[in-house]
Amino acid sequence: MAKTMLAGGVATVFHDAVMTPADVVKQRLQMYNSPYRSAWACFHDVFRREGLRAFYRSYGTTLSMNIPFQGLYFLTYESMQELTNPDRRYSPWAHIGSGAMAGGIAAAVTTPLDVCKTLLNTQETTTLTASKQLQIRGLANAARTIFSCCGVGGFFQGMKARVWYTMPSTAISWFVYESFKFYLGDKTQ
Repeated sequence: MAKTMLAGGVATVFHDAVMTPADVVKQRLQMYNSPYRSAWACFHDVFRREGLRAFYRSYGTTLSMNIPFQGLYFLTYESMQELTNPDRRYSPWAHIGSGAMAGGIAAAVTTPLDVCKTLLNTQETTTLTASKQLQIRGLANAARTIFSCCGVGGFFQGMKARVWYTMPSTAISWFVYESFKFYLGDKTQ
């Protein structure tokens, strides 16, 4: 179990080092009234105006979200399998249900960190103006800003959408993983 958690943590560090800049571009393109019309234009402008650091402003927050997400995700999946599939046989509905629950719970619990990460990545103008800041830097600053602007509820903005987005994704992932494992491996289980 410890080796699996360590491997997952290390994989998350490398994954997020590559994907965090991509997430910055994606989120800035998704913002209301985004001035960007392409990913390349966004990347180029952010790099020119804010430098390389802009793409990693939320890296620490991303890691602080994704490492617990992955730990909780796998822990919940395994726990749900103990309840729904204690014999650990190939059981598509058990894998789908366990995967959906694991993703939904992990997404719900880590939503406050995702909200902070999104604020760090987007540097949303309305929030900057309301909080009288030129830039949001770091998890603590993002958390204080969200709390002062929106209260505790601000940390849970978009939670339902995040959970509903994650549940089918993780259900499908576990179903496909377990199906391939079964069909390509020992079918006596």
